[in-house]
Amino acid sequence: MTERREPPQDPEEFAHFTVHSTDQIYDSPWCGLRRDVVVLPDGAHQEYHVIEISNAVAVVPMLPDGRIVMIGQYRYPIGKTHWEVPAGRIADGEDPSVAAERELLEETGHRAGRLVPLPGFYPTNGISAHYAHAYCAYDCERVAELELDAAEQLIVRVFERCEVEALLDAGKIEDAFSAITLMYVLRGASS
Repeated sequence: MTERREPPQDPEEFAHFTVHSTDQIYDSPWCGLRRDVVVLPDGAHQEYHVIEISNAVAVVPMLPDGRIVMIGQYRYPIGKTHWEVPAGRIADGEDPSVAAERELLEETGHRAGRLVPLPGFYPTNGISAHYAHAYCAYDCERVAELELDAAEQLIVRVFERCEVEALLDAGKIEDAFSAITLMYVLRGASS
Protein backbone atom coordinates (compact mmCIF):
# COMPACT_ATOMS: atom_id res chain seq x y z
CA MET A 1 0.00 0.00 0.00
CA THR A 2 1.28 3.46 -0.89
CA GLU A 3 1.67 6.03 1.85
CA ARG A 4 -0.79 8.93 1.56
CA ARG A 5 0.89 12.29 1.40
CA GLU A 6 -0.40 15.82 1.52
CA PRO A 7 -0.77 17.21 -2.00
CA PRO A 8 1.42 20.11 -3.12
CA GLN A 9 -0.03 23.60 -2.72
CA ASP A 10 -1.98 25.23 -5.54
CA PRO A 11 0.03 27.63 -7.70
CA GLU A 12 0.05 31.28 -6.68
CA GLU A 13 -2.99 33.12 -8.08
CA PHE A 14 -2.49 35.26 -11.13
CA ALA A 15 -4.37 38.55 -11.35
CA HIS A 16 -7.83 37.95 -12.79
CA PHE A 17 -8.73 39.51 -16.13
CA THR A 18 -11.09 42.46 -16.13
CA VAL A 19 -14.13 42.07 -18.37
CA HIS A 20 -14.37 44.97 -20.82
CA SER A 21 -17.60 43.77 -22.46
CA THR A 22 -19.76 40.69 -22.82
CA ASP A 23 -22.29 39.58 -25.44
CA GLN A 24 -24.65 36.61 -25.33
CA ILE A 25 -24.31 34.99 -28.77
CA TYR A 26 -26.58 32.00 -28.22
CA ASP A 27 -28.79 30.75 -25.39
CA SER A 28 -30.98 27.69 -24.97
CA PRO A 29 -32.08 25.50 -22.06
CA TRP A 30 -29.24 23.13 -23.01
CA CYS A 31 -26.28 25.51 -23.44
CA GLY A 32 -25.21 29.04 -24.19
CA LEU A 33 -22.34 30.80 -25.91
CA ARG A 34 -20.96 34.08 -24.60
CA ARG A 35 -18.28 36.33 -26.10
CA ASP A 36 -16.29 38.25 -23.51
CA VAL A 37 -13.68 40.86 -24.28
CA VAL A 38 -11.17 40.91 -21.44
CA VAL A 39 -8.36 43.28 -20.55
CA LEU A 40 -5.02 41.47 -20.34
CA PRO A 41 -2.31 42.48 -17.83
CA ASP A 42 -0.52 44.51 -20.54
CA GLY A 43 -3.74 46.45 -21.27
CA ALA A 44 -4.49 44.68 -24.56
CA HIS A 45 -7.99 43.36 -25.24
CA GLN A 46 -8.68 39.75 -26.16
CA GLU A 47 -11.85 37.83 -27.00
CA TYR A 48 -12.83 34.75 -25.02
CA HIS A 49 -15.68 32.54 -26.17
CA VAL A 50 -17.25 30.83 -23.17
CA ILE A 51 -19.65 27.90 -23.42
CA GLU A 52 -22.26 28.04 -20.69
CA ILE A 53 -23.40 24.62 -19.47
CA SER A 54 -25.12 23.92 -16.15
CA ASN A 55 -23.14 21.91 -13.62
CA ALA A 56 -23.42 18.14 -13.59
CA VAL A 57 -22.92 14.99 -11.55
CA ALA A 58 -21.15 11.69 -12.27
CA VAL A 59 -21.74 8.60 -10.15
CA VAL A 60 -19.84 5.31 -9.81
CA PRO A 61 -22.42 2.71 -8.69
CA MET A 62 -20.94 -0.15 -6.65
CA LEU A 63 -22.82 -3.25 -5.62
CA PRO A 64 -22.32 -4.69 -2.11
CA ASP A 65 -19.89 -7.29 -3.54
CA GLY A 66 -17.66 -4.58 -5.11
CA ARG A 67 -18.79 -4.99 -8.71
CA ILE A 68 -19.42 -1.78 -10.66
CA VAL A 69 -22.57 -0.90 -12.59
CA MET A 70 -21.98 0.93 -15.87
CA ILE A 71 -24.07 1.97 -18.83
CA GLY A 72 -23.44 1.55 -22.52
CA GLN A 73 -24.73 4.80 -23.97
CA TYR A 74 -25.10 6.14 -27.51
CA ARG A 75 -23.67 9.65 -27.87
CA TYR A 76 -24.93 11.51 -30.93
CA PRO A 77 -22.14 14.17 -31.13
CA ILE A 78 -19.47 11.48 -31.57
CA GLY A 79 -21.69 8.91 -33.26
CA LYS A 80 -20.61 6.18 -30.89
CA THR A 81 -21.86 3.91 -28.10
CA HIS A 82 -19.41 3.42 -25.24
CA TRP A 83 -19.20 2.55 -21.53
CA GLU A 84 -19.91 5.30 -19.02
CA VAL A 85 -21.01 5.85 -15.46
CA PRO A 86 -24.40 7.48 -14.85
CA ALA A 87 -24.15 11.25 -15.20
CA GLY A 88 -26.31 14.25 -15.91
CA ARG A 89 -27.14 17.88 -15.35
CA ILE A 90 -28.08 19.38 -12.02
CA ALA A 91 -31.49 21.09 -12.18
CA ASP A 92 -31.78 24.72 -11.03
CA GLY A 93 -31.78 24.78 -7.23
CA GLU A 94 -31.13 21.03 -6.96
CA ASP A 95 -28.53 19.80 -4.49
CA PRO A 96 -25.73 17.87 -6.29
CA SER A 97 -26.22 14.79 -4.09
CA VAL A 98 -29.94 14.73 -4.95
CA ALA A 99 -29.06 15.01 -8.65
CA ALA A 100 -26.61 12.11 -8.25
CA GLU A 101 -29.27 9.91 -6.64
CA ARG A 102 -31.77 10.90 -9.38
CA GLU A 103 -29.37 10.12 -12.25
CA LEU A 104 -28.37 6.81 -10.64
CA LEU A 105 -32.01 5.74 -10.38
CA GLU A 106 -33.07 7.00 -13.83
CA GLU A 107 -30.14 5.53 -15.75
CA THR A 108 -29.54 2.26 -13.88
CA GLY A 109 -32.64 1.59 -11.78
CA HIS A 110 -30.38 1.39 -8.70
CA ARG A 111 -30.50 3.16 -5.36
CA ALA A 112 -27.40 3.67 -3.20
CA GLY A 113 -27.11 2.51 0.39
CA ARG A 114 -24.48 5.22 0.90
CA LEU A 115 -23.45 8.13 -1.33
CA VAL A 116 -19.89 9.43 -0.82
CA PRO A 117 -18.64 12.64 -2.48
CA LEU A 118 -15.42 12.47 -4.49
CA PRO A 119 -13.26 15.36 -5.70
CA GLY A 120 -15.08 17.28 -8.42
CA PHE A 121 -13.53 18.65 -11.60
CA TYR A 122 -13.84 21.07 -14.52
CA PRO A 123 -13.97 18.87 -17.65
CA THR A 124 -13.46 21.76 -20.11
CA ASN A 125 -12.01 24.64 -18.09
CA GLY A 126 -10.38 26.27 -21.11
CA ILE A 127 -13.78 27.09 -22.62
CA SER A 128 -16.34 26.69 -19.82
CA ALA A 129 -16.90 27.04 -16.07
CA HIS A 130 -18.95 23.81 -16.25
CA TYR A 131 -18.25 21.78 -13.09
CA ALA A 132 -18.82 18.08 -12.38
CA HIS A 133 -19.64 16.88 -8.87
CA ALA A 134 -18.47 13.27 -8.52
CA TYR A 135 -19.79 10.55 -6.21
CA CYS A 136 -19.35 6.90 -5.38
CA ALA A 137 -22.64 5.15 -4.68
CA TYR A 138 -21.96 2.20 -2.36
CA ASP A 139 -24.18 -0.81 -1.65
CA CYS A 140 -26.37 -0.20 -4.69
CA GLU A 141 -29.54 -2.22 -5.10
CA ARG A 142 -31.76 -2.53 -8.18
CA VAL A 143 -35.14 -1.05 -7.21
CA ALA A 144 -36.76 0.26 -10.43
CA GLU A 145 -36.88 0.22 -14.20
CA LEU A 146 -34.91 2.79 -16.20
CA GLU A 147 -36.46 6.24 -16.72
CA LEU A 148 -34.88 7.44 -19.95
CA ASP A 149 -35.37 10.65 -21.90
CA ALA A 150 -36.58 10.24 -25.49
CA ALA A 151 -33.05 10.72 -26.90
CA GLU A 152 -31.32 8.38 -24.42
CA GLN A 153 -30.32 4.94 -25.68
CA LEU A 154 -28.50 2.85 -23.11
CA ILE A 155 -28.01 -0.56 -21.57
CA VAL A 156 -26.96 -1.45 -18.03
CA ARG A 157 -24.17 -3.92 -17.32
CA VAL A 158 -22.38 -5.06 -14.17
CA PHE A 159 -18.57 -5.33 -14.35
CA GLU A 160 -15.95 -6.86 -12.11
CA ARG A 161 -13.45 -4.32 -10.80
CA CYS A 162 -10.66 -5.91 -12.86
CA GLU A 163 -12.78 -5.49 -16.02
CA VAL A 164 -13.24 -1.77 -15.35
CA GLU A 165 -9.51 -1.42 -14.70
CA ALA A 166 -8.81 -3.21 -18.01
CA LEU A 167 -11.19 -0.86 -19.85
CA LEU A 168 -9.42 2.17 -18.33
CA ASP A 169 -5.93 0.81 -19.04
CA ALA A 170 -6.87 0.11 -22.67
CA GLY A 171 -8.25 3.63 -23.15
CA LYS A 172 -11.76 2.24 -23.68
CA ILE A 173 -13.40 4.63 -21.19
CA GLU A 174 -13.32 7.68 -23.45
CA ASP A 175 -15.88 9.78 -21.56
CA ALA A 176 -13.94 12.11 -19.25
CA PHE A 177 -16.67 12.19 -16.58
CA SER A 178 -16.49 8.40 -16.36
CA ALA A 179 -12.71 8.02 -16.59
CA ILE A 180 -11.94 10.63 -13.94
CA THR A 181 -14.64 9.48 -11.54
CA LEU A 182 -13.69 5.81 -11.92
CA MET A 183 -10.02 6.63 -11.34
CA TYR A 184 -10.90 8.43 -8.11
CA VAL A 185 -12.80 5.36 -6.91
CA LEU A 186 -10.26 2.78 -8.06
CA ARG A 187 -7.35 4.75 -6.58
CA GLY A 188 -9.07 4.98 -3.20
CA ALA A 189 -10.27 8.60 -3.10
CA SER A 190 -13.52 7.37 -1.49
CA SER A 191 -14.23 5.09 1.42
